[in-house]
Amino acid sequence: MHWLGQWGAVWAAAAWAVVVAVAGGVATRLGPWYDNLRKPSWQPPDWLFGPAWTAIFALTAASGVLAWWGTADGVQRWLTVGLFVVNGLLNFFWSVLFFTLRRPDWALVEVVPLWLSILAMMIAFAVFAPPASLLLLPYLAWVGFAAFLNRAVVRLNAPFHPVR
Repeated sequence: MHWLGQWGAVWAAAAWAVVVAVAGGVATRLGPWYDNLRKPSWQPPDWLFGPAWTAIFALTAASGVLAWWGTADGVQRWLTVGLFVVNGLLNFFWSVLFFTLRRPDWALVEVVPLWLSILAMMIAFAVFAPPASLLLLPYLAWVGFAAFLNRAVVRLNAPFHPVR
């Protein structure tokens, strides 16, 4: 049995998902600035983002558990943990750039490594935990969609200036 154990992996993945979700939620400052942004007609309604992210974080945590359980050695375990930590930090940082710093243009640049970090998890997990890889498909698709939405917001509202 791995040092974290079967249930330890579940608790660790759930805790990390909650930490990333709460931190991102705190960084997501809606209000007059966001309300006044011009947005494309195809943007989903604001109420949909909460349930979508909740489902994505649940699937991502489940993916982490399956990936951990599928690891055969310490290298795969550290790769799994490292990929999740990097991805969580990139996820949080996107919210900081877009909402806290009010720089959708910078967030558009940052969304590329975020999307690539999801793809990296999928590729790595496909080797030792294929179901874990598949559980990340909705996350990859949602961040891809969010990148196009982010691009549209930048095109409709640029230039952006630092928060005062």
